Amino acid sequence: MKSRMKTVGSILLIGAMFSTALLSGCSTETASGKTVIEIVQYKPEAVKAFEALEEKFNATHDNIELVIDSPNDAMTILKTRFVREDYPEIIGIGGDINYSNFLDAEMLMDISDFEGLSNIKDSYLKINKQLEFIPLDGIYAVPYMANAAGVLYNKDIFNENGWKIPETLDEFYKLCEDIQKKGMQPLYFGFRDTWTTLAPWNAIAVDVADAEICSQVNAGLATFSEGYRPVAEITKSLLKYAQPDPVAYSYNDACTAFARGESVMYVIGSYAVPQIKSVNPDINIDSFVFPASNNKEENVLNSGNDLQWSVMAGNEDKKEAIYEVLNFLYEDENIQTYLDDQSAVPCKKGDFELPSMLDGMKPYIENDKMADYQDHHYPAEMAVDAMIQTYLVDNSENATDTFLTKFDADWARYNRDLIAKVQKFYSEHPEKLTEGGE
Repeated sequence: MKSRMKTVGSILLIGAMFSTALLSGCSTETASGKTVIEIVQYKPEAVKAFEALEEKFNATHDNIELVIDSPNDAMTILKTRFVREDYPEIIGIGGDINYSNFLDAEMLMDISDFEGLSNIKDSYLKINKQLEFIPLDGIYAVPYMANAAGVLYNKDIFNENGWKIPETLDEFYKLCEDIQKKGMQPLYFGFRDTWTTLAPWNAIAVDVADAEICSQVNAGLATFSEGYRPVAEITKSLLKYAQPDPVAYSYNDACTAFARGESVMYVIGSYAVPQIKSVNPDINIDSFVFPASNNKEENVLNSGNDLQWSVMAGNEDKKEAIYEVLNFLYEDENIQTYLDDQSAVPCKKGDFELPSMLDGMKPYIENDKMADYQDHHYPAEMAVDAMIQTYLVDNSENATDTFLTKFDADWARYNRDLIAKVQKFYSEHPEKLTEGGE
């Protein structure tokens, strides 16, 4: 969520330039005749892990030189390079609206013949297909690492009080009430930073909203007023279990409060754990999937493609070398290197050692029972996080109706051209609506 590119208005223009340009990459060969494969990836916090992988690859390959760049503002840098027609062979980005826009601009190569795809969990491949504005033939990204969001909890406090992990929404409410009766704070939020409102929103939505609701709205088959009503109502219901005036507190405040035991639970993603442990290294954290449904079988893990690899179009002549690099990155030992450094969730099938804070989510990870973050489909210009914040502080009787009506209206406003394009496509290909397409 936090790393989403702020503006994407120039993507279509870049795509038009891209389709007519001869792609050259940063360079094709070194003086020694090695093929250069450059990766630009958008997670600077993982630079040390990628420096180690780059060094390891180059020490074990004579025919290819791997260059991995991990800049602070990779998406802006990539756009600038595209304008200069200076393209890396591989880009590492998240599975979100940026990826959707690159696809729409026809900037990525179909990599359906990459054999490593057979080792990727189906949920993560499905998530990428759901990010296509219009159904495409082919596969354009290989999911690498995911993250997970739900409820972090203080395991020691749970054990001291004999509390069990709730499996339904009613059980979750009952747990919050039991915590309050003990004189403790169930939840803590840092909604002054508007992006944090999306943490409970996304974790709830995967259970009670259709995973393809955004695509259905674009196709004219649904409305958010109907599809998001339970998400909105449950999200707002959490306020009675939180500290007073959560909009007055920041993300750092919430992390600090949870670290100090001022709340028993924290509805946030696994990405918050390093911040929490910087305050209290000894805190015993575990997690569980947010149980937003009263049918426990309907609950799924909120997990999305946090890092995936796409090949820039026009690199067919270097496909063999590119695939050799991808195969290296997907070796189990190298995936574990990244996991140990970043506490992530692997998209590859296999027996990997996961951080202990994900123990409560492991059954969902192991059984491939996951769904994407809804906000990965939202245009940044719509500022959904701020909309949710405004809704949460609106105490009027018709607050939910007002919020959902605005959601529908703003969606139509900010996606006007996309909606027209999608509906034109389906008017010309009505059979796609019955094939599970968007």
